[in-house]
Amino acid sequence: QVSLVESGGGLVQAGGSLRLSCAASGRTFSSYVLGWFRQAPGSDREFVAAITWSGDGTTYTDSVKGRFTISRDNARNTGYLQMNSLKPEDTAVYYCAVSSTGWTTSRAYNYWGQGTQVTVSS
Repeated sequence: QVSLVESGGGLVQAGGSLRLSCAASGRTFSSYVLGWFRQAPGSDREFVAAITWSGDGTTYTDSVKGRFTISRDNARNTGYLQMNSLKPEDTAVYYCAVSSTGWTTSRAYNYWGQGTQVTVSS
């Protein structure tokens, strides 16, 4: 069992930045792929970014490439999503999750946080 708690969301103007954190407890955080997903009102949950257990591999959805950076600190059992040049269309609830088997598909993720709201005003 892994418990995940996101923080760092909030209201920001377009062009601004936020850094989301994902604090993990329970089973060994470092053995899992860490992913970030988001869900806007009326939309399905979508993949945002993922990072391998060692941190040496990352992948992003096209709409955030060059703007968002995923990272992790296994010594602190914490993952991060640095979001720069935010746009109104980035507005959503952001979730972190961990997976022992998958990469970009939400079904592959075993444990999820409760989400943190990110709102980008125009």
